[in-house]
Amino acid sequence: MIAYLVRRCLGVAGVLLAICAVTFVIFYLLPSDPASAACGKTCSPQRLAEVRHYMGLDQPVWRQFGDYLVGIFAGRDLGSGPHALHCGFPCLGYSYDNALPVWDLLMDRLPVSASLAVGAACMWLVLGLGAGVTAALKKGGLLDRTLMVGAVATASLPVYFTAVMLLYGVVRVGGLLPYPTYTPLTGDPLGWAANLLLPWTALALLYAAMYARQSRSSMIEAMAQPFIRTARAKGMPRHVVVVKHGLRSALMPVLTIFGMDLGALLAGAVITESIFGIPGVGRLFYDALQRSDQPVVLGVTLLAAFFIVLANVAIDLLYAVVDPRVRN
Repeated sequence: MIAYLVRRCLGVAGVLLAICAVTFVIFYLLPSDPASAACGKTCSPQRLAEVRHYMGLDQPVWRQFGDYLVGIFAGRDLGSGPHALHCGFPCLGYSYDNALPVWDLLMDRLPVSASLAVGAACMWLVLGLGAGVTAALKKGGLLDRTLMVGAVATASLPVYFTAVMLLYGVVRVGGLLPYPTYTPLTGDPLGWAANLLLPWTALALLYAAMYARQSRSSMIEAMAQPFIRTARAKGMPRHVVVVKHGLRSALMPVLTIFGMDLGALLAGAVITESIFGIPGVGRLFYDALQRSDQPVVLGVTLLAAFFIVLANVAIDLLYAVVDPRVRN
């Protein structure tokens, strides 16, 4: 197991390094100049050169990338002379737009995105698994067909359409909820849940439809296995056969995609956060793209990659515990 963990950690480091390098090169090749944006429209050529030097943009791309990697693990100094700034570990640079540390910006927004992701994940797991298992147990019946038609119809709706319809129907027409504004969980738990209910629903409807189809097919396959027939032949209660044996076997494929989806959402749901005005990592990423704020975009990209890879490793470790052949 230790050797397996070492291999996985090395693989994670390689993937993150590759993603960081590709993102860095893409921004280097873009025609936009962050120094010009930071200096302003009336900036003189001499002042522009000073700004480029201060931001390190006058260095070769390989040197900029090397300094960036060193800063992540050991911190680094930005600029030179009396105006130099020390960026402590882990240094992801400073935003070109507001001169704030990227790490601090991410940590301020991460709890918001985590609230959105975890709440929506709980909702779509309950809805998706419930619908999928019910459809599998009623295979071929009217309820099965109804649930699957509903799942296909819901999965075809883009999240921005669902979000806008929820805002129009629930907030503007029905007046059942106020327009969502993020409230910290520690300050007002009920307000936190009420303001995130619509964003949770918008995301959950899309994902629940996909999970319903996946869990249905997995459950049908599991219930056809010989050990299910053996459990029934022994006279076990139906709920024990379904939950303890059938559902447990069918959960593994669902958990695989769940880990990947949750990992991606932890780094922000750009469309959902933008529509509902939620100040999460996704909204931060969208705003940074509009301003060509390279350090923020690169920081969000690394954060997203880290969560996705971490979820992938967690699923692989779970497989390794269940099936020792995976470790070889």
